[in-house]
Amino acid sequence: MEARTRRSFLKSLSVVTAAAAVAPQAALAQTAPRPRRVLAIGDVHTAYQHDSVSHALATIERLGTSTGLFETYIRTDTQLITKSPVYGIGKYGPGGERRSNAKNLNDFDAIFFYGLGEEELRDDQKRDLLSFIHDDGKGFVGAHSAIDAFFSWPEYGQMLGAYFDNHPWGVFKAPVIVEQPTFPGFKQFPREFYIQDEIYVATDKPYSRKDVDVLARLDASKLDMKVKDLHRTDGDFPVAWVKQYGKGNVFYSTFGHPVAAWDKPEVQTMYLEALKWSMGLTQYTPRPHPIS
Repeated sequence: MEARTRRSFLKSLSVVTAAAAVAPQAALAQTAPRPRRVLAIGDVHTAYQHDSVSHALATIERLGTSTGLFETYIRTDTQLITKSPVYGIGKYGPGGERRSNAKNLNDFDAIFFYGLGEEELRDDQKRDLLSFIHDDGKGFVGAHSAIDAFFSWPEYGQMLGAYFDNHPWGVFKAPVIVEQPTFPGFKQFPREFYIQDEIYVATDKPYSRKDVDVLARLDASKLDMKVKDLHRTDGDFPVAWVKQYGKGNVFYSTFGHPVAAWDKPEVQTMYLEALKWSMGLTQYTPRPHPIS
């Protein structure tokens, strides 16, 4: 009888011990933070479409997976730019729609935007996008044509820091000077280098060095300043900058017009580090400064 009781006690003790071992793991699983997520949007709706959009989005997705730093949700529409529930076709929504399991801005930590033109954003979506950055402290990384978008929405230009004016040199061997090598995304570049790409020239407004921290610019001394359709005469041609918009971090670079640009390790590192910075994984405080 005593042996049977002892065996019963040991069996109960093993069950309790196993449960105690599982409990912390279960609690840890319940409290573990979700992985960081990037909403990567590329434009395929406007009349002019960049051939590099699909490769750019695929590259961002691969960088997130290979580093394990974030999950990427690739979209060619703007449906998820909202803080409201996303509805699809059905019969159970407030207007006859079915509530979708699609995510919205509340599920993301940063937006990678390779957009163009006016896109299809309602007024409430525009408010939510700005709030996502300004109020929630989330990140926004604009690539190439991101400043060639939303011209009728001035708050967007203020958030990003500039609008597109022209690309008078087309795709060419662009001479670049790095101004802020301490930014994580530019440590891999030499102080001066050339890159085969299409460089966008910013309009006079809202672009200002009082508002953005220019990371790199074209070397005006090596440019044809008499080229057709060049409207800027001050020699200030930034190729990348950062700024703070409310609580959020904003990055932009003109790099990425040709497909081949996205295969350059330096460009990949630049955009990866930009996303990391925008999500608060690395530290850098924007310091607007005059042209050096």
